[in-house]
Amino acid sequence: MIFLGYIFSVFIGISLGLMGGGGSILTVPVLVYLFNINPVLATTYSLFIVGMGSMFGVYAYLKQKLVNLKAVLNFGVPSVIAIFITRKFLLPKIPSVLFTIDGFMITRELFLMLLFSVLMIGASYSMIRKGRTDLSLTGKPKPATMAFQGVIVGFLTGVVGVGGGFLIIPSLNILGKLSMKEAIGTSLAIIVLNSLVGFTGSLGHFTPDWTFLLSVTAVAVIGIFIGTQLSKKIEGAKLKPAFGWFILCMGIYIIAKETLLK
Repeated sequence: MIFLGYIFSVFIGISLGLMGGGGSILTVPVLVYLFNINPVLATTYSLFIVGMGSMFGVYAYLKQKLVNLKAVLNFGVPSVIAIFITRKFLLPKIPSVLFTIDGFMITRELFLMLLFSVLMIGASYSMIRKGRTDLSLTGKPKPATMAFQGVIVGFLTGVVGVGGGFLIIPSLNILGKLSMKEAIGTSLAIIVLNSLVGFTGSLGHFTPDWTFLLSVTAVAVIGIFIGTQLSKKIEGAKLKPAFGWFILCMGIYIIAKETLLK
């Protein structure tokens, strides 16, 4: 299972490099089910892996002038503030057992995995649905709305350990009026900020296994380079429906495994 975990770590990077998101959706299930990492710790490890991997992806998009720094500021700063508050103060306050239903305990770990699976299913819908992938770029960006979206993404990032690319890209494309390619590059820059600030905000609550963490990150970075090269030849939008179906199946599997199969 560990070998399979490293194989999937490559796909985490490929997804980030090619589509600017989706890698974080894969990371937590890979850590939990293939590396046997506790779900709460997995959300923290995920932030580091995705953040460091995205950093290498940003460099490639910067060279192509596909990172909008103004959008990073409008969306990223509120998001960073929200994620730091969530990881530093809110997440540690969640009790180990939330409540019990007819003898079935809803633990913090179960709650996080179920919330994560719901996000996966929601993200899969946005990837599968038909329609134009590069929406109308007419009109002016809406900084206040982008900031509000940034706060929401920051909260979700803090709670479930996702970079939020599947939420950031549509926001940048629709509200920020960025092209799809520019939205992907800008998304990676915001993911770097969100993920690494979130990871830093959690450092006081656990001691990371740096050997394991850096090894998985290194493999994901290899995937990032593969993904960014593929992005020059293949439109990420063409791969979104297939990736969306994969994410949908994974979300359903997590719900089944955490409830029916226990």
